[in-house]
Amino acid sequence: MHILYANFVYFAGLCDKWSNVKQIMFLDINIIRYHISSMNDLANAKQVNNIIDKSLLIVDDDNPFRERLARAMEKKGFQVTQADGVKKGVEIAKLKKPLFAVVDLRLNDGNGLQVVKEIQNSNPSSKIIMLTGYGNIPTAVAAIKEGAIDYLAKPADADDVEKALLADPKSKAQPPENPMSADRVKWEHIHRVFELCNRNVSETARRLKMHRRTLQRILSKRSPR
Repeated sequence: MHILYANFVYFAGLCDKWSNVKQIMFLDINIIRYHISSMNDLANAKQVNNIIDKSLLIVDDDNPFRERLARAMEKKGFQVTQADGVKKGVEIAKLKKPLFAVVDLRLNDGNGLQVVKEIQNSNPSSKIIMLTGYGNIPTAVAAIKEGAIDYLAKPADADDVEKALLADPKSKAQPPENPMSADRVKWEHIHRVFELCNRNVSETARRLKMHRRTLQRILSKRSPR
Protein backbone atom coordinates (compact mmCIF):
# COMPACT_ATOMS: atom_id res chain seq x y z
CA MET A 1 0.00 0.00 0.00
CA HIS A 2 2.82 2.38 0.92
CA ILE A 3 4.61 1.48 -2.31
CA LEU A 4 1.50 2.24 -4.37
CA TYR A 5 1.07 5.57 -2.58
CA ALA A 6 4.75 6.45 -3.12
CA ASN A 7 4.45 5.61 -6.82
CA PHE A 8 1.30 7.73 -7.09
CA VAL A 9 3.03 10.70 -5.44
CA TYR A 10 6.03 10.25 -7.75
CA PHE A 11 3.79 10.03 -10.82
CA ALA A 12 1.80 13.09 -9.68
CA GLY A 13 5.04 14.98 -9.27
CA LEU A 14 6.09 14.05 -12.81
CA CYS A 15 2.70 15.16 -14.16
CA ASP A 16 3.04 18.45 -12.31
CA LYS A 17 6.54 18.95 -13.69
CA TRP A 18 5.36 18.03 -17.20
CA SER A 19 2.51 20.50 -16.83
CA ASN A 20 5.02 23.20 -15.95
CA VAL A 21 7.20 22.18 -18.89
CA LYS A 22 4.20 22.38 -21.23
CA GLN A 23 3.35 25.84 -19.87
CA ILE A 24 6.94 26.97 -20.45
CA MET A 25 6.92 25.48 -23.96
CA PHE A 26 3.58 27.19 -24.69
CA LEU A 27 4.97 30.52 -23.48
CA ASP A 28 8.16 30.03 -25.51
CA ILE A 29 6.16 29.26 -28.66
CA ASN A 30 4.01 32.35 -28.14
CA ILE A 31 7.12 34.47 -27.56
CA ILE A 32 8.67 33.10 -30.76
CA ARG A 33 5.46 33.79 -32.69
CA TYR A 34 5.36 37.32 -31.27
CA HIS A 35 8.96 37.98 -32.29
CA ILE A 36 8.39 36.57 -35.79
CA SER A 37 5.30 38.76 -36.17
CA SER A 38 7.22 41.77 -34.88
CA MET A 39 10.10 41.06 -37.27
CA ASN A 40 7.66 40.83 -40.19
CA ASP A 41 6.04 44.12 -39.14
CA LEU A 42 9.45 45.76 -38.90
CA ALA A 43 10.46 44.38 -42.29
CA ASN A 44 7.28 45.72 -43.88
CA ALA A 45 7.68 49.08 -42.12
CA LYS A 46 11.27 49.27 -43.37
CA GLN A 47 10.05 48.42 -46.87
CA VAL A 48 7.46 51.23 -46.72
CA ASN A 49 10.03 53.68 -45.35
CA ASN A 50 12.35 52.87 -48.26
CA ILE A 51 9.65 53.91 -50.73
CA ILE A 52 9.87 57.57 -51.73
CA ASP A 53 6.25 57.84 -52.87
CA LYS A 54 3.98 56.49 -50.09
CA SER A 55 0.73 57.90 -51.52
CA LEU A 56 -2.24 55.58 -51.10
CA LEU A 57 -5.79 56.16 -52.32
CA ILE A 58 -8.59 54.16 -50.68
CA VAL A 59 -11.93 54.22 -52.53
CA ASP A 60 -14.85 52.59 -50.70
CA ASP A 61 -18.41 53.67 -49.92
CA ASP A 62 -18.43 51.68 -46.67
CA ASN A 63 -17.36 54.58 -44.44
CA PRO A 64 -16.51 52.66 -41.22
CA PHE A 65 -14.48 50.05 -43.14
CA ARG A 66 -12.68 52.70 -45.25
CA GLU A 67 -11.79 54.88 -42.26
CA ARG A 68 -10.62 51.87 -40.22
CA LEU A 69 -8.41 50.67 -43.08
CA ALA A 70 -7.09 54.21 -43.66
CA ARG A 71 -6.02 54.57 -40.01
CA ALA A 72 -4.31 51.18 -40.07
CA MET A 73 -2.44 51.96 -43.30
CA GLU A 74 -1.35 55.36 -41.96
CA LYS A 75 0.17 53.59 -38.96
CA LYS A 76 2.10 51.42 -41.40
CA GLY A 77 3.65 54.52 -42.99
CA PHE A 78 1.41 55.22 -45.98
CA GLN A 79 0.13 58.71 -46.84
CA VAL A 80 -3.58 58.02 -47.23
CA THR A 81 -6.27 59.87 -49.18
CA GLN A 82 -9.88 58.68 -49.06
CA ALA A 83 -12.76 58.74 -51.52
CA ASP A 84 -16.31 57.42 -51.07
CA GLY A 85 -17.22 56.93 -54.73
CA VAL A 86 -16.23 56.84 -58.40
CA LYS A 87 -16.50 60.60 -59.01
CA LYS A 88 -14.29 61.63 -56.10
CA GLY A 89 -11.93 58.72 -56.70
CA VAL A 90 -11.36 59.75 -60.32
CA GLU A 91 -10.81 63.40 -59.30
CA ILE A 92 -8.19 62.43 -56.70
CA ALA A 93 -6.51 60.01 -59.12
CA LYS A 94 -6.09 62.81 -61.69
CA LEU A 95 -4.88 65.30 -59.09
CA LYS A 96 -2.57 63.21 -56.87
CA LYS A 97 -1.57 60.33 -59.17
CA PRO A 98 -1.16 57.88 -56.25
CA LEU A 99 1.39 55.08 -56.43
CA PHE A 100 -0.83 52.75 -54.36
CA ALA A 101 -4.59 52.28 -54.37
CA VAL A 102 -7.26 50.10 -52.79
CA VAL A 103 -10.55 50.26 -54.68
CA ASP A 104 -13.89 48.61 -53.91
CA LEU A 105 -15.60 47.06 -56.92
CA ARG A 106 -19.18 48.07 -56.09
CA LEU A 107 -19.61 51.77 -55.35
CA ASN A 108 -22.79 53.77 -54.88
CA ASP A 109 -22.22 55.91 -57.97
CA GLY A 110 -20.69 53.35 -60.32
CA ASN A 111 -18.12 50.62 -60.86
CA GLY A 112 -14.73 50.68 -59.16
CA LEU A 113 -13.10 49.55 -62.42
CA GLN A 114 -13.60 53.12 -63.68
CA VAL A 115 -11.36 54.37 -60.85
CA VAL A 116 -8.80 51.62 -61.50
CA LYS A 117 -8.58 52.65 -65.15
CA GLU A 118 -8.12 56.35 -64.27
CA ILE A 119 -5.43 55.61 -61.66
CA GLN A 120 -3.54 53.47 -64.17
CA ASN A 121 -3.79 56.19 -66.82
CA SER A 122 -2.60 58.87 -64.37
CA ASN A 123 0.25 56.76 -63.00
CA PRO A 124 1.25 53.67 -65.05
CA SER A 125 3.55 52.57 -62.18
CA SER A 126 0.64 52.38 -59.73
CA LYS A 127 -0.11 49.26 -57.71
CA ILE A 128 -3.84 48.76 -57.30
CA ILE A 129 -5.73 46.27 -55.15
CA MET A 130 -9.36 45.51 -55.98
CA LEU A 131 -11.76 44.79 -53.10
CA THR A 132 -15.18 43.20 -53.28
CA GLY A 133 -17.66 41.31 -51.16
CA TYR A 134 -18.46 39.05 -54.08
CA GLY A 135 -15.40 37.21 -55.36
CA ASN A 136 -15.69 35.98 -58.94
CA ILE A 137 -13.20 35.14 -61.68
CA PRO A 138 -14.61 37.30 -64.54
CA THR A 139 -14.48 40.46 -62.42
CA ALA A 140 -10.98 39.58 -61.22
CA VAL A 141 -9.84 39.19 -64.83
CA ALA A 142 -11.43 42.53 -65.76
CA ALA A 143 -9.71 44.23 -62.81
CA ILE A 144 -6.31 42.80 -63.80
CA LYS A 145 -6.82 43.91 -67.40
CA GLU A 146 -7.52 47.46 -66.22
CA GLY A 147 -4.29 47.51 -64.20
CA ALA A 148 -5.00 46.00 -60.77
CA ILE A 149 -2.21 43.80 -59.40
CA ASP A 150 -4.32 41.75 -56.99
CA TYR A 151 -7.87 40.99 -55.98
CA LEU A 152 -8.97 40.58 -52.34
CA ALA A 153 -12.35 39.55 -50.98
CA LYS A 154 -13.84 41.73 -48.26
CA PRO A 155 -13.40 42.00 -45.40
CA ALA A 156 -9.64 42.23 -46.04
CA ASP A 157 -7.54 43.50 -43.14
CA ALA A 158 -4.66 45.97 -43.30
CA ASP A 159 -2.02 43.23 -43.16
CA ASP A 160 -3.49 41.49 -46.22
CA VAL A 161 -3.68 44.79 -48.10
CA GLU A 162 -0.12 45.79 -47.19
CA LYS A 163 1.23 42.37 -48.16
CA ALA A 164 -0.52 42.58 -51.55
CA LEU A 165 0.63 46.16 -52.22
CA LEU A 166 4.28 45.45 -51.39
CA ALA A 167 4.47 42.01 -53.00
CA ASP A 168 7.03 41.44 -55.74
CA PRO A 169 4.99 41.18 -58.97
CA LYS A 170 7.47 38.61 -60.30
CA SER A 171 7.15 36.31 -57.29
CA LYS A 172 4.55 33.57 -57.08
CA ALA A 173 1.66 34.44 -54.77
CA GLN A 174 1.54 32.48 -51.52
CA PRO A 175 -1.63 30.48 -50.81
CA PRO A 176 -3.91 32.20 -48.26
CA GLU A 177 -3.52 31.11 -44.64
CA ASN A 178 -7.27 31.23 -44.07
CA PRO A 179 -9.00 30.56 -47.41
CA MET A 180 -12.78 30.79 -47.68
CA SER A 181 -14.60 27.59 -46.82
CA ALA A 182 -16.66 25.77 -49.45
CA ASP A 183 -19.82 26.94 -47.65
CA ARG A 184 -18.64 30.56 -47.82
CA VAL A 185 -17.83 30.26 -51.55
CA LYS A 186 -21.32 28.85 -52.18
CA TRP A 187 -22.88 31.65 -50.09
CA GLU A 188 -20.89 34.30 -52.02
CA HIS A 189 -21.99 32.85 -55.37
CA ILE A 190 -25.68 32.77 -54.38
CA HIS A 191 -25.58 36.37 -53.14
CA ARG A 192 -23.77 37.51 -56.27
CA VAL A 193 -26.47 35.99 -58.51
CA PHE A 194 -29.11 37.49 -56.19
CA GLU A 195 -27.59 40.96 -56.69
CA LEU A 196 -27.31 40.46 -60.47
CA CYS A 197 -31.03 39.57 -60.50
CA ASN A 198 -31.79 42.88 -58.74
CA ARG A 199 -32.58 40.99 -55.52
CA ASN A 200 -35.47 39.15 -57.14
CA VAL A 201 -35.86 35.88 -55.22
CA SER A 202 -37.94 34.08 -57.83
CA GLU A 203 -35.58 34.95 -60.69
CA THR A 204 -32.53 34.03 -58.61
CA ALA A 205 -34.07 30.67 -57.67
CA ARG A 206 -34.85 29.97 -61.32
CA ARG A 207 -31.31 30.75 -62.48
CA LEU A 208 -29.72 28.72 -59.69
CA LYS A 209 -32.23 25.87 -60.20
CA MET A 210 -33.18 26.00 -56.51
CA HIS A 211 -36.49 25.85 -54.69
CA ARG A 212 -37.65 29.34 -53.75
CA ARG A 213 -38.03 28.50 -50.04
CA THR A 214 -34.56 26.92 -49.91
CA LEU A 215 -33.09 30.09 -51.40
CA GLN A 216 -35.00 32.29 -48.92
CA ARG A 217 -33.59 30.26 -46.00
CA ILE A 218 -30.04 30.71 -47.31
CA LEU A 219 -30.50 34.44 -47.87
CA SER A 220 -31.87 34.91 -44.34
CA LYS A 221 -28.76 33.37 -42.75
CA ARG A 222 -25.48 35.09 -41.94
CA SER A 223 -22.46 34.37 -44.07
CA PRO A 224 -20.50 31.25 -43.00
CA ARG A 225 -16.83 31.59 -42.09
